[in-house]
This record gives sequence, structure tokens and C-alpha cells, in this order.
Amino acid sequence: MDRDDFKGNIINIYDSKIVRLLKKLGYIVVLIFLGLYLLTGIYVIGPDEVGMVKFLGEFVRQVPPGIHYHIPYPFETVIKPKITEIRRAEIGFKTLSTDPIPRYQYFPEESLMLTGDENIVNCQYTVQYRISNPYQFLFKVKDVDAAVKKAAESALREIVGKKQIDEILTSGKGVIQEETKTLIQSILDRYQSGVQIIAVQLQDVQPPQPVISAFKDVASAREDKVRFVNEAEGYRSEVIPNARGQAEQIIKEAEAFQEKIVKEAEGDTSRFLQVLKEYSLNQDVTRTRLYLETMQKVLPLVQKYLFDSSASTQDILKFLPLTGKDGLTGANQ
Repeated sequence: MDRDDFKGNIINIYDSKIVRLLKKLGYIVVLIFLGLYLLTGIYVIGPDEVGMVKFLGEFVRQVPPGIHYHIPYPFETVIKPKITEIRRAEIGFKTLSTDPIPRYQYFPEESLMLTGDENIVNCQYTVQYRISNPYQFLFKVKDVDAAVKKAAESALREIVGKKQIDEILTSGKGVIQEETKTLIQSILDRYQSGVQIIAVQLQDVQPPQPVISAFKDVASAREDKVRFVNEAEGYRSEVIPNARGQAEQIIKEAEAFQEKIVKEAEGDTSRFLQVLKEYSLNQDVTRTRLYLETMQKVLPLVQKYLFDSSASTQDILKFLPLTGKDGLTGANQ
């Protein structure tokens, strides 16, 4: 073997080793990339989310919150809608910023509506909703947010079209909100949108600008009427219980007075019967005692002299003229 052949063999040996090493490195790299690719199938669903898994674009399963695995992209993909998030649709206006000073953009074509008595009213309102059925929300309606907004606008126009403008501007707002909420939910359920309406809130309801001052005066007058009625009801609620209490007190006092009079009458009767009993035992003594007691009550300030019936006129004249303490004669006493 000459020198050139020996060098060729050495080069071939090194080349074969390099090739085998490169192959081994290639396998390792492929395994690493394959492992990393498979690891991309691990995903986490948050507590306020739900996992919607699609295989080649078709929905296959729904998974709850936690750690899960799916076949990596492009075979399977996962959508994670937030089912507890409260979404908000603004009709008639759009909030541009809230800090530091709120700024809004208004859309009269959305907020101007015709009432049942053929008046125009400007209604700006919001709709709050959340996902109730993730499958319907993602796969039944193309743009659920736009559908909610259109359904809300249509529903409020229908409800306002049945109401009088005075009711809309004053006491009927709460009823309108509840009826609109029910109608929006009915419309979206027919669409199978998979959302639940939480609340409908009328932000600003005003009449057309040229007559807004007159309508405000009417609204103020109606509010005053309601306030006066409430004050009168409050006064009535206060006065009637007091009157009932006073009436009950008067009745109790009358019953007590009746009881007192009856007892006094019974006592007088008992005393009279006792006197009658004593009188029947000794009529002369009792008659004399009663006479003397009566005279004492009738003439309490007159000085009195008692004479025996057997006393003569001469004996009586000894006491005349009778003079009292004040120097008056007995005839003047």
C-alpha cells in the first residue's frame, strides 16, 4: 500500500465517523424539537375560563379550569372564553376615556326614538351581559357583541314605541329597563347567541333639544307631585296611629271613670243601707243626728244655739240680742 492509499483510508475513516456523529446529533436535535413541539400541547384554563378544543377547525370537547393537554397546533387548538366576565354594550354613545375627565362620542342615529304618543326622545343606555353557553357564543353567531348591540337597539325602540313620553321621562324608567331586558334576552335566545343579559341601564333620557327646558319643567312638576304625595302618605301614616292611640287612651280613661263611678255608687248605696238599718233601730236619734249634720253643712259659718224644747220664752229672751264676733246682731248673722 503506497502512501496515497493510506491517506485515503484515513480520510474515509474520519469521514465515516463524522457522518455517524452528525447523524446522531441530527437525531438528538429532532428528538429535542419533537419534545418541544409536544410540550406546546400543555395549556392551562383559568378559574374564570372554559376551554373549547377544536380538532382541525371543528369543535370536539369542552374542558374545565385546570392543566390540560391537546394535540399541538395545527391539529388541535384551544379557545379560552371568560365565562364570568361582565361585558358591556353602549348604545347611543361611546366612552372615549374616563380619566381624568370622562369624554364620550354620541350617535343620535342609535339613540333617537319615537314614543307611543308620537314624540321623539333621546335614549342613551348600556347593556351588561355575560357568556352563558360557550359553544353557542363561539360557533353559532359570527359577532355576538354586534348582535347584542343590534338586539338591544331594536328591543328598546319597540318598548319605547308603546310608552307615553311622560312615562319615559319620569316614573316609567324602571319598567322600561325590565321589559327591554326581557325582550333582548328573548331575541338573543332565538339567535342561540349563548349570552345572558344581566342588566339594562338607561344612562340619559331626554326630549329633543328645542323643547328640553319645557319638558324639564313638566318633569320637575311631576316629581314635586310624587314628593307631595309621599309626604302626605307619610303624614297619614304618622297621624292615624297617633289618633288610634289617643282614642284607645280615651276609651281606657272612660272605662276607668265608669269603674270609679260604679264603685262610688256602690259605696254610697252600702252606706245608705247601713244608715237605714240604724234608722230603723232608733228613728228619733237617727233623725235628730241627720238633722244636726245637715244644718252644720248648710250653715257652716253661722253661730248656732241649741235650746231644749221645754225652755220657756223668758229663757230664750235672755240671749237676745245675739251678737256675733263681728259685732253683728243675730238677725244679720
